[in-house]
Amino acid sequence: MGFKKFSLLLAGRLILIMLTLLGFVYLIIIPGYHAATLLAFGVAAGLTTEMVQFVSKTNAEVTRFLDAARYADFSQRFNLQSLGSGFGELGDTFTDILQRFQAVRSGQEAELKHLKALLEHVPAPLISLYADGHITLWNNAARRLFGSAHVTKLADLQQFGADLAKQVTVLQAGERRLVTFAAEGLEQQLTISASQLVIGGRTEKLISLQDIQSELDVAQLQAWQDLVRVLTHEIMNSITPVASLAKTAVDLVEDAASRVPDNPEVVDELADVRDAVTTVARRSDSLMQFVSSYRRLTRLPPPDKKLIRIEDLFADVTRLAAQNWEEKGLALTVHVEPSELDISADRDMIEQILINMLQNAEQALKGVEGATVWLTARLNRRGHAAIEIADNGPGVPADIIKKVFVPFFTTKRDGSGVGLALTRQVMIAHGGSVSLSDREGGGAKFTLTF
Repeated sequence: MGFKKFSLLLAGRLILIMLTLLGFVYLIIIPGYHAATLLAFGVAAGLTTEMVQFVSKTNAEVTRFLDAARYADFSQRFNLQSLGSGFGELGDTFTDILQRFQAVRSGQEAELKHLKALLEHVPAPLISLYADGHITLWNNAARRLFGSAHVTKLADLQQFGADLAKQVTVLQAGERRLVTFAAEGLEQQLTISASQLVIGGRTEKLISLQDIQSELDVAQLQAWQDLVRVLTHEIMNSITPVASLAKTAVDLVEDAASRVPDNPEVVDELADVRDAVTTVARRSDSLMQFVSSYRRLTRLPPPDKKLIRIEDLFADVTRLAAQNWEEKGLALTVHVEPSELDISADRDMIEQILINMLQNAEQALKGVEGATVWLTARLNRRGHAAIEIADNGPGVPADIIKKVFVPFFTTKRDGSGVGLALTRQVMIAHGGSVSLSDREGGGAKFTLTF
């Protein structure tokens, strides 16, 4: 409406100027009207000047409007009532257009913020790989996965294992693969899948990385628990009557021996029988206790998590497990960085596994010159609290490292194979992990990651 009225006003001014010019020409042709001719000329000049000013004002406001639209300056307002008739409607039209632009822009920004928030909260890490090898991390999950490591190009993935970089490179759109991701001395299994996008003429490969290690650990743990439950049930059902009958047989043999005290030959034979049956009874009891220890693997209660200050935890653990180490020639170094580091965990469970590990370290250091144990806690590069128990003992052979957490596996003559398996179960119950690696400078290092 404003532009229509402006056009009518401009057309009216042009018509008036043309009529005035026609009158001026007519008066020039007819002699004797000098004053009228000058008057007509003055009117034509005045109308022309007024029209130029009218158009100039309009051009200035149109320029201001276009600049505001170009630079998204939606704060501009066009109150042009003071400029004369027609400008008020023109200004209202400009203001309305900018307000409509602003509404559309605000809607787009709100939608973009919503999409970014959704992307940030997607639990699967998302990254983009471009043709030039450049990588973009899209969400919090991706940044947590890589931690403080600088990942901006394909070569940066090498620090997390050659397998990851290779598989990401050859992965095709629509494919899904299983890869090994290595960080902080711990290997994880990831599934990766890819989609191809073309945006603004630029092709990118959008890759999602899903950590399935926790699911694998839980499934494996459940399988071991089911196996242990079946085995212990069957063994206990078989050994319980054997142990009971063996004890009864010992009592019967002793009773029979008391009835024939005058027959040395029979008494000697009964003594041999008693010794044999006693051995069976003793071994049956030992086997029952051995099997009972495995039942702990299937009866672990859910952890009662509370916030624990690690410095206080270490103080209690070392007081219990390393009380006489100085007398035995064992050195203990404790360090927590930062000193106020906390974890959310079941204190009783974590205390017990730390005590067991310190006792294991003590046994591994027997006969070692300058025996030392390091008990440390820190934040790793991925922002997780990590507790490390290291020693300078003989270490663990490479072919055994991956077996030590398997139930029933032990290298000790009198070991049960329960301790480290139980440690792994406790850490899985806490949503964490436990790993064993070689310590730099020799020895072994266990890492509990929360």
